[in-house]
Amino acid sequence: MSEIRAISWVSDGLVLIDQTKLPQQEINLNIETVDQLVDAIKKLAVRGAPALGAAGAWGVVIAMRQAVKEKWSNEKRNEEFLRIRNARPTAVNLAWGVDKVLPFVDQGIDEVLAKANQIAAEDEAGNRQMGKFGSSWIESKVKNRPIRALTHCNTGSLATTTWGTALGVIREMNARGILKHVFADETRPLLQGGRLTAWELAHDNIEHFVIADGAATSIIARGEVDVALIGADRVAANGDTANKIGSFAVALACKYAGIPFVVVAPESTVDVATLTGADIEIEYRDENEILSLNGQRISPAKSKGLNPAFDVTPAELISALVTEKGVYEISNGITPGSKLAKA
Repeated sequence: MSEIRAISWVSDGLVLIDQTKLPQQEINLNIETVDQLVDAIKKLAVRGAPALGAAGAWGVVIAMRQAVKEKWSNEKRNEEFLRIRNARPTAVNLAWGVDKVLPFVDQGIDEVLAKANQIAAEDEAGNRQMGKFGSSWIESKVKNRPIRALTHCNTGSLATTTWGTALGVIREMNARGILKHVFADETRPLLQGGRLTAWELAHDNIEHFVIADGAATSIIARGEVDVALIGADRVAANGDTANKIGSFAVALACKYAGIPFVVVAPESTVDVATLTGADIEIEYRDENEILSLNGQRISPAKSKGLNPAFDVTPAELISALVTEKGVYEISNGITPGSKLAKA
């Protein structure tokens, strides 16, 4: 079965799967300008923290090429670097990807491209390591077999360079033969769970059920879920975690039911400069994303929409944070920078 690669440097250019078109259409976008990349990032044609890290790094290459072609001044070029860096405020990985390659700009396009390619390769290797760490930790904590998992938003190949974070753990559990099925929250307003996670699970022939976001807490409380896994767009130094809106509710339900709530994300998502979740900027998106569906208005004309894209789950509700380095048992006070639990 072919692997899904949502973002890749192919031959001599950046290619993205347009995730706004899935699952009805599988369309690739060839990105040649900063405008095209920033638009793709803002409209979520490319999304997911690790994928955005790669997009930021490769975006610097695109800006450098465009600068040569259009004879930009260094000041203009640097402004375009910042425009890529700031295209999404909550996800720390986008800025991280840009910042990782900026020190090599003076060494030329080829050197920056080599560093960006390295970031992508390390992400794939890290994803697979997270899958192993997370699956082993869950095996040690969850006694029911086979395991029934729930996930929110999309954390698979479409959110990374390939394989996935939380969905990568689910893939590893499936490969080990310990997974029964997956509940995929639809994840309003853009339905990343119902469209994207379900598409990936179907691609891998993993049994799954798409459920309404509002159903997740009830299904968890009734004892039909053994573990919940999500990704992260930013993890504060104390372990508070920002993720797609609705994650906090899932964590509360897991606490009530006494089952593990697991965050899976690369170390680059940990922002030690952000002390707690209260310091994380929450992105608000266009109100029409919840007032309309498929371009058709579903709410009264006088209705206003409030559309936070993320929420913050407090550290005390997070059983474990899985990274490529191991497992931090956050609710037990084991946070990045402190001793790792054994996976």
